[in-house]
Amino acid sequence: MNYRLGIDVGGTNTDAVLIDENLQVTAELKQATTTDIHDGISAAISALLEKSHIDRRLITKAMLGTTQCTNAIVERKHLSKIGVLRIGAPATTGIRPMLDWVKELKVLAEEIAIIRGGFEYNGKELAAFDEQEARRFFERCKEKGLRSVAISQLFSVVRSDHEIRAAQICREVMGDVHISLSGEIGSMGLIERENATILNAALYKIAHNFTEGFVKSLEEHGIDAEVYFSQNDGTLMSKEQAILYPIFTIACGPTNSIRGAGYLSKLSNALVIDIGGTTTDFGILQNGLPRESSIAVSIGGVRTNFRMPDVISIGLGGGSIIREKDGIITIGPDSVGYRLTEKALVFGGDTLTATDIAVALGLSTIGDPEKVVHIDKAFAAKAMAKIVELIEDHIDLMKTSAEDIDVLLVGGGSILLPDHLNGVKRLYKPDHFSVANAIGSAIAKISGTYEKLVSYDDISRETAIEEGKKEAIDMAIKAGAQKGTVEIIDVEDFPLQYQGNICRIKIKAAGELKKRSRI
Repeated sequence: MNYRLGIDVGGTNTDAVLIDENLQVTAELKQATTTDIHDGISAAISALLEKSHIDRRLITKAMLGTTQCTNAIVERKHLSKIGVLRIGAPATTGIRPMLDWVKELKVLAEEIAIIRGGFEYNGKELAAFDEQEARRFFERCKEKGLRSVAISQLFSVVRSDHEIRAAQICREVMGDVHISLSGEIGSMGLIERENATILNAALYKIAHNFTEGFVKSLEEHGIDAEVYFSQNDGTLMSKEQAILYPIFTIACGPTNSIRGAGYLSKLSNALVIDIGGTTTDFGILQNGLPRESSIAVSIGGVRTNFRMPDVISIGLGGGSIIREKDGIITIGPDSVGYRLTEKALVFGGDTLTATDIAVALGLSTIGDPEKVVHIDKAFAAKAMAKIVELIEDHIDLMKTSAEDIDVLLVGGGSILLPDHLNGVKRLYKPDHFSVANAIGSAIAKISGTYEKLVSYDDISRETAIEEGKKEAIDMAIKAGAQKGTVEIIDVEDFPLQYQGNICRIKIKAAGELKKRSRI
C-alpha cells in the first residue's frame, strides 16, 4: 500500500492528510500556521507520521498548496528586481509597462524597454523584430545583475515567434536566468497579460524557496516522494513547472478546497463555502473542477488576465473579532488568525471571536463552553444573524439563477453556521470537512490546457477543436498524467469581436498521476 501526503498552508492553519492508493483518508491533522512556513510544514509532517504510524518509505507522492506567492504580492515583500521587455513598437508605445502600478511594485522593474516587433490578431507581422535593441536591453539587465526578466509581445497568444527569439537572445547574453514569456502565462489583452508576466518574473526567488523548502522538509523526515504543487485551476504541476510559473499557485487554496469538497461529497456541481480562521471563500464546483473567472482579476492592485478561479473572499472566519459599538455589532474583517487558540474566549483568551459566538449558541463545543456562558444570548443571536446574512448575501452573488443551489460547507470555521441557509437547496458538510483543502491537494490530477486563436476561414471548427483536444491530452501526459486516464474536461470557443471569423479555442484535459512504487 502506497500513500500520498497532501499539505495546504493557509493564513491561519496548516492542514495535512495522508491518503492511500485508493484515495481514502488514512490520517489528518490541522495545526496553527507558523511565522516560518518551513518550520510549520516540517512540524505538520512530523505530527502526521506520528499519528499514522505508517512506514514513511510508503509515501510515494507529496503535494503542497501554499499562499506564499499571494502573500508576497499583497504585502509587497520578498519580490525580486527584474527587467521588463515589451515587443510591440511602434503600436504600443502610448502606454508604458506598469503605468498604473503602485510605487512599491513599480520599483521592481530596474530596466524597461519597448522595442519593435509583434503580430496582428490574424498572425501577420506588425513590425520586424529588432534583435539589436533586444540584445542591448539584455546587456543592460546583465550589467545591473538582474536574474529574472519578463518578456511580452503584441498578440503572443496568436504567434509568439518574437517572444521565443527574445528568450534565445536573453540566454545568449545573460546565461541561465529566469525568463517569463507572456504567451505562456496570460490570455488576450496585452496590458493584463504583461502584468501577469511581470508578477511571475518577480516571484522567481520565492518559487525557488518554497519548492526547495518542501523538498528539504520531506528529506529531513526520510520521505523520498515525487513532489507536486497545487495550481489555481484545481490541478497539479511539477517542481520544475512551479519554478517557471509560480503565479499559477495564486489562489490555489480555495481551489484545493473546492476539489476536496467535490471529492468528499461525490458531487460534481455545487457552490462550495470554505470557512477558515481569517477568511471565507466562495467558489463554484463545475463538472468536478473550480469554475474559472471570465473577467480580468486584480492581484495586489494589479490587473491580470491569466487563469484564475471564480472565487469571492470575505473577511469572515473562526477568528473574526466581534465588536459592539452604539448597539451596532460588527464582524471582523480583522481576525486573531493563527492565534485563535490563544486569544479566543473559549481558549482562555481575552478577545470575543466568531468561534465564541458559535460555542455560546451551542453550534459547537470547541474549547471550554463554560468560558462563554456569560455572553448574553440575545447579543449572540444578533451576532450570528450578522454572520449568516454575510454568507447568504454572497451565496446570491455566486449563483447564476434565482433557484436554490446545493452547497458544500468545508473548512474548520464551518462550525460557525447553522444547518439551514436561505437560497440553499441542500447543505452538505462531508466527512473530513475541516481538511478539505489538503485532501483537494492530495487527490488532484495533472492537467494540460490548450489555448489558441484560429480562423474558421482557414480551418473548420470541428477540425480545430479535435486538434486542440489531442494537444491538450498530449500536454497533460507530458506534465505527468498517466496514459489512458486523461479525459477532456472542458471545451470553449469564443469569437473575437470585430475580428472577422477569428475564435479563441480553449481546451482542458486532466488525468491521474502516473503510478510508481518506491519499495
